[in-house]
Amino acid sequence: MGTPPLSPETETRVALLFPPDQQERVRDVLLEECGNNLPLLQKLDAVAMERFRFAALKLSHGQLVELRKAVDLAKTDWRDLLVAASFTTLDSHRSWLPEKTW
Repeated sequence: MGTPPLSPETETRVALLFPPDQQERVRDVLLEECGNNLPLLQKLDAVAMERFRFAALKLSHGQLVELRKAVDLAKTDWRDLLVAASFTTLDSHRSWLPEKTW
């Protein structure tokens, strides 16, 4: 099973946080490093992955360097990523919609 694509809601948040010239790189990071390769998340689909991808995006504050740090945290222990993003319930990520940062 390959990594799930980015959901439309994830795409929306990428577009709000990152300028067009950085969005492809952000997508690559999320697809290649923040997907089913994370421990115990091998069977999640695009919508189920939103919780983890939104957390990484939230912690990025629209900065590629910060996105990489957040993804590295997820690789170490994605529970720490969720706590850092204040996504401590199963659906708390759904209400997070950033303002356009660029």
